[in-house]
Amino acid sequence: MSRPADFIYILCALCFILGLKLLSSPVTARRGNLLSALGMLVAVVVTLFDRSILDLRWIAVGLGVGAVAGAVLARWVAMTSMPQMVAVLNGFGGLASVLVAWDSSLRFESLGGWSAGGVVVSILVGGITFTGSMVAWAKLNETLSGRPLLFPGQTVLNAILLVAALGAGVWFVLEPGQARVVSMVALASVLGILAVIPIGGADMPVVISLLNSYSGLAACATGFVLGHPVLVVTGSLVGASGLILTRLMCKAMNRSLGNVLFSGFGAVSGRSAGVEGSPHPISIDDTYVLLEAARSVVVVPGYGLAVAQAQHALHELGQLLEANGADVRFAIHPVAGRMPGHMNVLLAEASVPYESLIEMDAVNPTMPMVDVCLVIGANDVVNPAAGEDRSSPIYGMPIIHAEAARTVVILKRSMGTGFAGVANPLFVRDNARMLFGDARASIQALVAAFKK
Repeated sequence: MSRPADFIYILCALCFILGLKLLSSPVTARRGNLLSALGMLVAVVVTLFDRSILDLRWIAVGLGVGAVAGAVLARWVAMTSMPQMVAVLNGFGGLASVLVAWDSSLRFESLGGWSAGGVVVSILVGGITFTGSMVAWAKLNETLSGRPLLFPGQTVLNAILLVAALGAGVWFVLEPGQARVVSMVALASVLGILAVIPIGGADMPVVISLLNSYSGLAACATGFVLGHPVLVVTGSLVGASGLILTRLMCKAMNRSLGNVLFSGFGAVSGRSAGVEGSPHPISIDDTYVLLEAARSVVVVPGYGLAVAQAQHALHELGQLLEANGADVRFAIHPVAGRMPGHMNVLLAEASVPYESLIEMDAVNPTMPMVDVCLVIGANDVVNPAAGEDRSSPIYGMPIIHAEAARTVVILKRSMGTGFAGVANPLFVRDNARMLFGDARASIQALVAAFKK
């Protein structure tokens, strides 16, 4: 490898590190994303030239196809489908690691200990990432049920598969051969499926962040196999940041990382109690009266906000409430939506000021002083059953205490449950009012009422 290429790789690695730092703030996130993408583009092009992998024509074709595919996805994939796309991209990252490691095992007759070990890690982690991500996509897309899928002896079977996969890996290191490679690919693929199917839909944000970390670890191992520093650096960054994010998500869900790693996450045997009582419907006019008189308003967004594409109308309503003298804040639960940061991205898309977003731990102590809490498409993250019903699948999960506000107005199409499939007793509380209908239409009607 030439010295100029090494120097460029160092600059690319610095772009990744600085880009990751910029991603920590919504103000600089776009610049961080562009900087990281530029670093990866340069690293790919330099590698193709430096190692004489392809000629200029094929490089141009590859760049063109990738650019068009990226532009189409960015333009056409709706915000509601973003979690599914992230899951698919994680899976493709794992699949790429498997294919590269497999190809390396074919092209080199004798692999050294480190290289052979890298092949094993790439295949095992990449295989689990690919099939696990595909199951996560199916659950997020509701192709599979979002409920935990359990069967007797599942944990034991997973343990047996893991031991068998590790055994095949050790055998490959001692005696490289394609039979061992095929065994590792098959075992890792099955283990990825079985590791994710028992995880409930409400826990998907944690699964997404964990699989993202896995894809980084697989890429890092692939970098060792190929002797490529950029893959090692980028894989390490993705793996480490993904694990940190997973830990934060686990804390937000009041779970342990061990639950995630060993397929106990979200899989509980109890059944939540049903909701007793009737909802208290409210009209647009009465909701307007409540909001017009309110001096403090907290908005709790959920996945339903993304489905209704109501974020822009919500931002306009917030501006009108502030012009009317109300203090407006947006309470963001760490696992609201179906991937980490889903609601933050959704509101940023609508130009909601970052300063107006407030975390769960900060808003909960002030909730009893809130005049009106608007819950828009959120279910599980405001469900009092998390602290009251020990049989509930979400028991123990920290929630935003919307029920503590003086009045709660819940915008929903129906009394249906959220992604976790758990009934919400908040909907029938005495201080709760249900504004039924499409969230965007309801918010637009409230905006029209304020403008009159």
